[in-house]
Amino acid sequence: MLYRQKGLNGAPELVLDPNKFSADGTSGLGAFVLSKDGKYGVIGKTKGGSDWRTFFVMDMTTLKYLPDSLVWVKVSGASWKGNGFYYSRYPMPEKGTELSTKNENHQVYYHKVGTSQTQDELVYEDAANPQRFHGVFTSEDERFVFLNISDRGKGKDGNALWYFDTKDGDKKFRPIIKEVGEFNYGFIDEVDGRFLISTNDGALNRKIISVDPKNTDPANWKTVIAEKPENMSSVTSSGGKLFVTYLKDVTSRAYVYDHNGKLEGEVKLPALGSVGGFGGNHDDKFVFYTFTSITFPPTIYRYDIATGKSSIFRKPEVKFNPEEYVTEQVFYPSKDGTKVPMFIVYKKGTQKNAKNPTILYGYGGFNISSTPSFSPTRIAWLEQGGVYCIANLRGGSEYGEKWHEAGMRLKKQNVFDDFISAGEYLISEKYTSKDYLALQGGSNGGLLVGTVINQRPDLCKVAIPQVGVMDMLRFHKFTIGWNWIAEYGSSDNASDFKNLYAYSPIHNIKEGSNYPATLITTADHDDRVVPAHSFKYAATLQEKYKGSNPALIRIDVNSGHGASNLRKGLETTADIYSFIFYNMKLTPKFEGVKFQEAKKPF
Repeated sequence: MLYRQKGLNGAPELVLDPNKFSADGTSGLGAFVLSKDGKYGVIGKTKGGSDWRTFFVMDMTTLKYLPDSLVWVKVSGASWKGNGFYYSRYPMPEKGTELSTKNENHQVYYHKVGTSQTQDELVYEDAANPQRFHGVFTSEDERFVFLNISDRGKGKDGNALWYFDTKDGDKKFRPIIKEVGEFNYGFIDEVDGRFLISTNDGALNRKIISVDPKNTDPANWKTVIAEKPENMSSVTSSGGKLFVTYLKDVTSRAYVYDHNGKLEGEVKLPALGSVGGFGGNHDDKFVFYTFTSITFPPTIYRYDIATGKSSIFRKPEVKFNPEEYVTEQVFYPSKDGTKVPMFIVYKKGTQKNAKNPTILYGYGGFNISSTPSFSPTRIAWLEQGGVYCIANLRGGSEYGEKWHEAGMRLKKQNVFDDFISAGEYLISEKYTSKDYLALQGGSNGGLLVGTVINQRPDLCKVAIPQVGVMDMLRFHKFTIGWNWIAEYGSSDNASDFKNLYAYSPIHNIKEGSNYPATLITTADHDDRVVPAHSFKYAATLQEKYKGSNPALIRIDVNSGHGASNLRKGLETTADIYSFIFYNMKLTPKFEGVKFQEAKKPF
């Protein structure tokens, strides 16, 4: 639910309740972007968990919708310019054509508030490269308009960056970075006629450079903040300052610089954890950020730029005592000797007796870090005496692009080795044993779990592969799967085929292996990782595995790559925890909980 308030002490006012978007509660809020003057807001609605969006416009004075309705929006934000905004969409499919076949020719349009979508101005398209993504955004003063281009379907992990200056009187984009390659370039701000850009070009942990738009030759670039040993995870420009966050052993550090790159101070965070935010305008006197950790609910802080002081702005009410839990960070050796971090959390007093029910979670891909964050449903697991572990596998961005590259494409096996080694560490240190260990992961993490139980079916008692990419030879044939070629490679390439075939979950299920109890989860409206991956995987596993452990698939209805509403998310989590406990032959404890008799049998 979305609220607003006037000033720091105003009463919260409800703006949107997504639970009322549809009768069945499966439509959600996928985007909300205010105009620069705060007069209008773009409301992006989702349906049934789909990645497709429909954009609406709300009058923020009356909180009433205007007639505007923009369809076929995907992989898009909304960037305001005057009395309208830029957005990205796909062409309307032909009548009777499935949406899953129409993720081609990503177009950029400009929409003027109060007009029909049929009147929108086509700003950019590249029909000759139908799998490219195009996004347009504006500078704070709306003078500069930027075009971001990526081409991951061709295996390129970086982006091109173009712009035009509205003062020039035309709308012809000019290159800052002309071609899409392997490096990323992200616009931060325009200062004194130069563009501040973050990049991993020549800096695997990222740096900030200054580029003169009139002379974009790399020889003319100036380094503002040089690369550090730690990975630069985010940069924002607010109140005339740069707020830069780094990851140090998977926990956040936040610093304040001037626009020339001079360090002015560190934002003192309340503990070791994860931080995000710091966004704002040039004239802001303070900014907001959110801090969280595994046993620290996400809390909003107000940071005074002049004094460098932080104060709590809003703290959630969660009925649990963080002092009752212990969080450890360990560094265990992987198969090749690489030290891999892992967070382990459990209730105080838990004994290392090899009998604790333990969930080992992993992702390991797409340059995404598994940073420590709070989950209310995880507390329910911990209160049952469970141990929860997050392994920071290679393939993520925990230690910059080098860590990412060590777990992608032809080096993907490193990710599986890291996960297997995490399980072996937990067993050797007697946190748990193979009879009380569950492996869990979603999407790329579902692929991870599926592959690991093929390679080491003896490692755990339970496996929970969720919405996984299970057919590594054909993933790029469905919906927007070609977008992952930059991460995995493609079976259309001979060397990639050999590598993908070697670990593809569907193609490596072995008859005679004693697979753990496996609960596969997916949803009928997942148009990112289509449920066919999980369907085929479940069918193959059920066909080839003849042991006594169950191999089940749970298919959510009117939901997508993530749960389409809170109830569905809770139901999925309840089923997962129940499946784990049942197959570990454990009985959950329900002290003080009152149950209402079910009206219908399960």
